[in-house]
Amino acid sequence: MKKSVIILLTGMLIFSGCAAVEDNEECEEKPVIYLYPEEETEVSVKLDYSGTLTTTYPKYNDGWTVTAEPDGTLYDYDGREYSYLFWEGESDIDYDFSEGFVVSGGETAEFLRSVLSQMGLTPKEYNEFIVYWLPKMEDNKYNLISFQSDIYTENAKLTVSPEPDSLLRVFMAWRAINEPIEIKEQEISTFERTGFTVVEWGGTEVK
Repeated sequence: MKKSVIILLTGMLIFSGCAAVEDNEECEEKPVIYLYPEEETEVSVKLDYSGTLTTTYPKYNDGWTVTAEPDGTLYDYDGREYSYLFWEGESDIDYDFSEGFVVSGGETAEFLRSVLSQMGLTPKEYNEFIVYWLPKMEDNKYNLISFQSDIYTENAKLTVSPEPDSLLRVFMAWRAINEPIEIKEQEISTFERTGFTVVEWGGTEVK
């Protein structure tokens, strides 16, 4: 199955979504990468993606190199300011729903706020996550949600130089369902930020 992925690096949210896809295709949307060094630092980010990049901003050019400030503000070589890194692509990743959560559409915002905060996202980070995903999820009867780990990170390997002291990658796979189902509840661990911290979040609706 083909899927589209998105990662962001702009001061404004980009709601590009996926181009028209066939029935057996899926969209992976909006992984965003935040860089928080302890002092102003030139940072290079490379993505080893088992798929095809379709859109990047700024232009990927075999990687991104930016100057990062401790508050997460990024600057390119021309001094243009960004908040995080963006890319879009297509892949055939199959996500794992053996564990997760079943959440009614109307409770999605509170669920995401609670679990993302527990994971270690800041209010700014989890609010940007919720603002993007909530319109797609809140009107469903139920949402089946599973946060991916190795399946995502092994298919979208991230290399950051200098190497961060702490790295959090949150990727939510979800699908709309009409009736609740039984599923083993996923365990959520809490991320601790130390030193140079890199945080990423993204997601995909699985049809």
